[in-house]
Amino acid sequence: MKTVDLMRVVDAVEELLDLATDDGVLLRLPNGKVFLLRSVAEDDDEHDDFADEIARTRQNSMLMELLEVRSQEQARIPAEEARRRLGLDT
Repeated sequence: MKTVDLMRVVDAVEELLDLATDDGVLLRLPNGKVFLLRSVAEDDDEHDDFADEIARTRQNSMLMELLEVRSQEQARIPAEEARRRLGLDT
């Protein structure tokens, strides 16, 4: 994670920071990228931690690409065949 010290804050950025202090803000760009803007000074409950983790996971382009490819797979292996391949037959 990078830290950027803002010496000057324009009004639009200040408004976003105010929103982020209360609830956090998801910034969605026209190209589909999503960013989470949130104050780290507040100590929130687990639900918000989960939402943060989801937002960070969505930004992991390699994982999203893998999940997209996996979701398109049509072949399925029956449990018995998987056990046989793994040498788990009893």
